[in-house]
Amino acid sequence: MGGASTTTVLVVDDEQNMVDLVAGYLAREGYRVLTAADGPAALDLALTANPDVVVLDVMLPGIDGVEVCRRLRAFSDAYVLMVTARTEEVDKIVGLAVGADDYVTKPFSPRELVARVKAMLRRPRGVAVSGAAEDRPALHIGELSRRC
Repeated sequence: MGGASTTTVLVVDDEQNMVDLVAGYLAREGYRVLTAADGPAALDLALTANPDVVVLDVMLPGIDGVEVCRRLRAFSDAYVLMVTARTEEVDKIVGLAVGADDYVTKPFSPRELVARVKAMLRRPRGVAVSGAAEDRPALHIGELSRRC
């Protein structure tokens, strides 16, 4: 990833005040910020804009955030930071199991959210995994081989 100015973050939440808060903090850090208020709009925007990070609320109209994350993984390797008021362990496990990279519960500090976005962007990200294993490139080290 390049600098913050070349990094696109898609913020998805149906609460406009939350979108404004998160988008404002991310924009002040130099990120290009796009927003969506429901699941279908989030998927459409993710497909066309190819964001680097998606900050995704779980409880969304249309398609919930868990399903958005699952569908997103079919075509995108964007980092996904799920945000929700749900605090039960099972909710976190489900979010992480469908492909989220991190999970933050409301209320949260916007500065912490920005720090988590920055931390995710420091980690290398591969190409979205799709198709059969034999279609993916192989890594060879000596006699060892593994499909990526």
